[in-house]
Amino acid sequence: MLWAIQRKIRARQYEFSRHALDQSILRDIRVSEVEEALLGAIEIVEDNPNDKYGPSCLLLGITLQGRVLHVLCSYPTRPLLKIITLYEPDPEKWIDHRIRRNP
Repeated sequence: MLWAIQRKIRARQYEFSRHALDQSILRDIRVSEVEEALLGAIEIVEDNPNDKYGPSCLLLGITLQGRVLHVLCSYPTRPLLKIITLYEPDPEKWIDHRIRRNP
């Protein structure tokens, strides 16, 4: 699945949801950073095959400048990969950017 996601990113076969677009502006995350993070050594942090809005996964990626990003996206089975939301993981909510802390 990771290879298929990266193929869609390389081919620019992706789109931002309205929410992701808003969040990228609020959090000052550039499109180039999203591409860098997703084209590097990405990991699936959470897999949501039965999400009510459609299968999705939360990815961990790091930009060339070392900025850690979480990107929630649809499975790459759609013609366009949908980026649903994106953010820098908060250390108070995440252990090593990979495991959710208990509330």
